[in-house]
Amino acid sequence: MTISRRALRVYHWVANWISWTMFATVGVLLNVACAPLLLSRDRTRHGSAVRATIRRLFVAWCAWLHATRLIYVRFHGFTPEATAGPAVYIANHPGLLDATFILSRLHDAICIFKPEIMRNPVLGPAALMGGYVSGDNGVDLIRDVAGRVAGGNSLLIFPEGTRTVPGTTLNPLRPGFALIASRARVPVRVIVVRAPIDLVPKGWSWWRAPQFPAQVDITLLGELEWRQEESAAALTARARHQLLTALVPS
Repeated sequence: MTISRRALRVYHWVANWISWTMFATVGVLLNVACAPLLLSRDRTRHGSAVRATIRRLFVAWCAWLHATRLIYVRFHGFTPEATAGPAVYIANHPGLLDATFILSRLHDAICIFKPEIMRNPVLGPAALMGGYVSGDNGVDLIRDVAGRVAGGNSLLIFPEGTRTVPGTTLNPLRPGFALIASRARVPVRVIVVRAPIDLVPKGWSWWRAPQFPAQVDITLLGELEWRQEESAAALTARARHQLLTALVPS
């Protein structure tokens, strides 16, 4: 290995650690700022401002990764016309950073987080104030989120339920997103994420550096209109087919 290649590897290692340290620090500061708002009698009036702040921070995160030449994120199809109005956005989930990238491009979108994140005192306040919801409420979750989407919010959800299992193109999809879309009477917009297999996949620790620089392409494929009398299983099957077709081109 030449000196220049060694130097580049050292730079990537250092830049990766600085990036994650910065991400964690900003996240903690945001949650500290949001913690007092939990005492507010009407949390919902702060939701839009908190979501806008989170979105701007994720935009800055993408710009930082680009500037440090660690990760280049390219977006395709996210035009104002294609993202206008409330919708349920679904995406495959190959890596840990997918949500941060996608939420940087969605206006006033909420997300479903794992219950342990919502209960974490360091991470939970901003998620709660942003109107994000915990994924452990079953039927109540479907009803609650559908009401918010019908009220004008968009929803980002990863129907695989967890990051894609390494060596697998796509995990089985859960039908919750289809139930929410049908209740709220909004379209399902399908997003495909193409990323290197070592970019923080399932079972890969965040501090373990992948091969840099990395290229991530995120494409909004289009809409799946829910059909009258169509079952959630049928809509889920259509969504899975569209994702697989995009991920495994013929």
